[in-house]
Amino acid sequence: MHLKLERSLSDRTVEAYVRDVGKLRAYAESQAPPIAPESIGLDDLQAFITSIAKQGLHSSSQARLLSAVRGFYRSLRRDKVVDTDPTELIESPRIARKLPVFLSVEEIDAMVKVIDMSKPLAHRDRAMLETLYGCGLRVSELCGLRRSWLHFGEGFIRVVGKGDKERLVPIGPEAMRQIGTYMDDERVHLPVRPKAEDMVFLNARGGPLSRMSVFNLVKKLAVKAGIRKTISPHTFRHSFATHLVEGGADLRAVQEMLGHASITTTEIYTHLDREYLRSNILQFHPRSGKQRGSAA
Repeated sequence: MHLKLERSLSDRTVEAYVRDVGKLRAYAESQAPPIAPESIGLDDLQAFITSIAKQGLHSSSQARLLSAVRGFYRSLRRDKVVDTDPTELIESPRIARKLPVFLSVEEIDAMVKVIDMSKPLAHRDRAMLETLYGCGLRVSELCGLRRSWLHFGEGFIRVVGKGDKERLVPIGPEAMRQIGTYMDDERVHLPVRPKAEDMVFLNARGGPLSRMSVFNLVKKLAVKAGIRKTISPHTFRHSFATHLVEGGADLRAVQEMLGHASITTTEIYTHLDREYLRSNILQFHPRSGKQRGSAA
């Protein structure tokens, strides 16, 4: 209840946190004698983290698990179930910052071009790609987009993201045009199911679109376009942010559009931009060593 009501986390995040705390519970109950939550100390937690690491859990998963346990003990301490928080002295594992995969404008154009516009719901598929890339949406935000949230006159759409947080995102003319074409030429002919009347993107049966169907569409189009990168719908979000930062957009503005709670999450795109510049320098600068053979 603390996670849902006070921290406004989504149902999926709450389930993940409860599952992670359940691992601590299973560990505590497996000890001889079993350890009660209020009796767990720093040594017990360190032994638990060690046992988890030995199971081959990735450092990012360990960090998420530790975050869940920290939240659990903060809640216990706030409710005066425990006097001290044993997680305060536990260090999170260091996580290597991985630069996200993104697509070039040419690769995105190639994926759009391989959509067979003679097939049913082809306009929907094109509109979804344009919206993912043009607005930087998460796949859950795309699937949950409602007609009443489209404010094309003002050039914005309303988006409900993680933790039911709302934001307004600018939408460009191409995405608006493709959504309009889909709604006028395809959506009107679908047998819209109850409770799906306000949803923008529907499946062939007139029901809400699933995240997996969008994932499968993106994978299929990438293969047809000859793109060898491992991509998902989220890759369009990375591409949206990367191209904005490369074009000189203000990082705070990008943060707002992506719906990031912290600017540090958005800052990875500045690292990506620097890596892009570095690779270009290494490739083309005469002192990089790559062109000396030809010069000789």
